[in-house]
Amino acid sequence: MSYELLFIKEQLDSFKPTQRKAAEYMLNNPTEVINMSIQKLAEETDVSEATIIRLSKELGCDGFQDLKLRIASDLAKTNYDNRLYGDIPADDSIQSLIQSVSMSNIQSIEETVSVLSEVELEKAIASLAEARVIAVYGIGASGVIAQDFKQKITRINRWCELALDRDSQTTVSANLQEADVVLGISYSGLTTDIIDSLKVAKQNGATIITLTKSGKNPVSALADIRLHTRSLERDVRSGATGSRIAQLNVIDMLFLGVIKSDQDRNIGALEKTRKAVGVTKKRV
Repeated sequence: MSYELLFIKEQLDSFKPTQRKAAEYMLNNPTEVINMSIQKLAEETDVSEATIIRLSKELGCDGFQDLKLRIASDLAKTNYDNRLYGDIPADDSIQSLIQSVSMSNIQSIEETVSVLSEVELEKAIASLAEARVIAVYGIGASGVIAQDFKQKITRINRWCELALDRDSQTTVSANLQEADVVLGISYSGLTTDIIDSLKVAKQNGATIITLTKSGKNPVSALADIRLHTRSLERDVRSGATGSRIAQLNVIDMLFLGVIKSDQDRNIGALEKTRKAVGVTKKRV
């Protein structure tokens, strides 16, 4: 399932000026674009045909024809419009709320599967499994994702440092070594605090894994291993809903992958922590 128009919208700030000009025209005139030749689009946007081809490649398409097919798929599947709060239900019914939230989450996971690299995921799992220390960073909504990872990975007896603000993150980064791994989480890929702390960790030789939205961004530019998600949320996100679910889905993949790297040992640790928690609850 492709939501290319929303992907284009997310990536606008990363495009060169001429590419952005063509991209904005596509967003504003999707129905017209799918019936245009590359020559006609170049004429309408006053950019070169080469610019449109490069833009198509930047978006992961084989060429302009492939991009048009994906946009046409968008129009057929998602009834695309430019409403700013398109992820908020259009009416007040509970049924609409259930359908809107559920479909948004399902679509975010499906879109993430389409952009998540199996090679990069495998590298990330191997690095986490072998790490001396794992540091996980997140700010705001991404901090919730970081906390989930910390809780999971601690259950299998891995040394994990959780840091949710710039000072804590840079302090942890300053003490990392080459045998250590940092997981930096930022859906936008623009979080300044994450960027600063990852730079310190990189200077100390730690392996950098990032979890961001798909496409180029400053956070993933610092990474040795790049994991991407994609969400259908609009420009002003209603509480990081779909993106949160997509990120949590990747966290589950990482966790289960690390468990499988040494299954007997890790399942034993899970059982040990389960029993310990159970004993504590009985005493309470």
